[in-house]
Amino acid sequence: MPSANPLAWVHGSDAPEKPLLELGFMALTDCAPLVVAATQGFAQTYGLSLNLRRQSSWASLRDKLLNGQLDAAHSLYGLIYALQLGIDASGATDMAVLMGLNQNGQAINLSPALLRHGVTSGEALRRFVHQSRTKLTFAQTFPTGTHAMWLYYWLASHGIHPLHDVHSVVVPPAQMLAHLQAGRIDGFCVGEPWSAGAVEQAQGFTLATSQSIWPDHPEKVLGCTRAFVEQHPNTARALVMAVLAASRFIEQSCENRRNTAQLLSGKAYLDAPLTHIEPRLLGHYQDGLGNQWQDPHALHVHDDGRANLPYLSDGMWFMTQFRRWGLLRDDPDYLGVARAVQQRALYRDAATAIGVPCADTQMRSSQLIDGRHWDGSDPGAYARSFSLHALAEMPAALTRP
Repeated sequence: MPSANPLAWVHGSDAPEKPLLELGFMALTDCAPLVVAATQGFAQTYGLSLNLRRQSSWASLRDKLLNGQLDAAHSLYGLIYALQLGIDASGATDMAVLMGLNQNGQAINLSPALLRHGVTSGEALRRFVHQSRTKLTFAQTFPTGTHAMWLYYWLASHGIHPLHDVHSVVVPPAQMLAHLQAGRIDGFCVGEPWSAGAVEQAQGFTLATSQSIWPDHPEKVLGCTRAFVEQHPNTARALVMAVLAASRFIEQSCENRRNTAQLLSGKAYLDAPLTHIEPRLLGHYQDGLGNQWQDPHALHVHDDGRANLPYLSDGMWFMTQFRRWGLLRDDPDYLGVARAVQQRALYRDAATAIGVPCADTQMRSSQLIDGRHWDGSDPGAYARSFSLHALAEMPAALTRP
């Protein structure tokens, strides 16, 4: 275990086996912990140098994780689990979630055209979808990603089947606004700053935040292959320590959040106006419909460690939704897969070493927008409990609306 002086151990038996790492990220506000860790001295404290590599799409990031061009990455929770389960065409690969990078902070936006039709609520959208002669098209960022799951869950909670009643397409985050402006899509679910940017430019409005679907939901993770962890355990632990320390620093003050927003706005990272990044990073929301609020469940990158702990139930939830929407034909070993992917022992070592609280609990209980409770206790039954789904076979009692 590292001593109180990190530099006392980085050259000893706990020294990182691989001190220079290639880290992938997408141009999203929730990449902040990696950017701060790499540029503000946190990585160096733990014997690491981090080369940040911005990716153009989640598919590109996935491919480079698998072929070794990236050692680890800012990743969608669902991307890591899809690779673990072999949902992706590339086949199953043993993967690892080192830590959570954030909770909350994504949003569903609709087009100005839908606003002109009076679609300013989920109920109004449901009526419009079921009365329209043409299907609306909604974009998300990756087929098994968090944005797809939030979009599908939100639509279904309002009686809209996301795979039958509308079209769903994949668009990289930074391209969402251009597709909306061109009329190729009618709405999207994406991470910040792209939702806030659409509102700022009067090119759409925010109808729902992801935290309104699931307060304090799991979102991005620090992900890698399990082979990387097995071959470089000291490096993996040092990386978690550096990113965890950076996450804690960001949330120590509003000034630190503002400085982080300024850093992220640079061309090497988000390359976006500060006015699109800072407000929602501080929890200040406006939706383009005249409403403004301070969101109690805005983007958390630390929250005293609660946003970083790799709960087993968080990973299991994404598998239930893969099952629900037909991405898995059968129930996986929900608990066994989560135990293999979530690197809880490694995380606990890193958190303890730098004084971040680390709860013993492996599961957490949450209530989602449709009133359902999720606690990981019976994932198979949970996956089969929804009236709107794409399961190949379900008992008739469960398929009635």
